[in-house]
Amino acid sequence: MAEIQIVPFRDDLAASFELLNREWIERLFKMEPTDLEMLRDPHVSILSKGGQIFFALDGTTPVGTVAAARESYRVFELAKMAVKPGYQGRGIGEQLGRAAIEYAHAQGATMIYLETNSTLQNAVRLYERLGFVHATRPHPSEYERSNVYMELHFRG
Repeated sequence: MAEIQIVPFRDDLAASFELLNREWIERLFKMEPTDLEMLRDPHVSILSKGGQIFFALDGTTPVGTVAAARESYRVFELAKMAVKPGYQGRGIGEQLGRAAIEYAHAQGATMIYLETNSTLQNAVRLYERLGFVHATRPHPSEYERSNVYMELHFRG
């Protein structure tokens, strides 16, 4: 296995953003309108708003992805994290999460949040390791499957 590299969005990786996410969402839940909107046109839904998408590459093969989606000037969402099943448990999710967090912070964010599901226990533990804390959801979720809301606040 080549060393895993974390790289920002490139057009040649756009299809992998949808494929990597579709695999786990369809296996465990169902695709929802918000998923489709974000995954089908990441240029419009994420990049044009000042967000970024990161990919984990094993050589030239995309094996993971995550988005830092700008919600407002100071708030980002960590969204659409996916790591291929054969690559899970190797710290790739943590590398991707750190890339998204660092990006949001560098863009002047004061907070980054995420939504997930409590059945994804490994993911919840990962987010806790990254510094996210469970919080009260400030607004209803756009996702039927979301029953966990977490935030990470940046200091200075």
